[in-house]
Amino acid sequence: MSKSILFVCNMNSVRSPMAAAILASESAGTLIVDSAGVYEGSLDPFVEGVLGEIGMSLGGYEPKSVSDVRLENFDLVIALTPEAAAEARRTLPRDRIEFWPIDNPSETVGGREALLEAYRAVRDDLRSRIRVRFPTLYQKP
Repeated sequence: MSKSILFVCNMNSVRSPMAAAILASESAGTLIVDSAGVYEGSLDPFVEGVLGEIGMSLGGYEPKSVSDVRLENFDLVIALTPEAAAEARRTLPRDRIEFWPIDNPSETVGGREALLEAYRAVRDDLRSRIRVRFPTLYQKP
């Protein structure tokens, strides 16, 4: 099983930090988990809100770009956008990269409630994918 996982999206402001927070919480410190973006963005305030609904948090996380991390130090890179997958392939062999196509909830049209629902859908999608990909985290000893 991979011991160090990096989630990568475009701006490291929504999808990848959300995925990293979920996996870090679910693994209870048994995995090294981080996130980065093809470009460095700024954290989206909706992320902390929807994570808080399930008892999770970003903590003091600060967004960063892939140029701020060494991809080769991670056993597995999970790219959440086509651009992130392409960036990872520039450095790593394909067998260390997975692609999970995740919608960008910030592109949702509508008011606050429509945005919150879109962020919740992404959160729940990521949580479901993490449970499928890392099933040993959920097995009782």
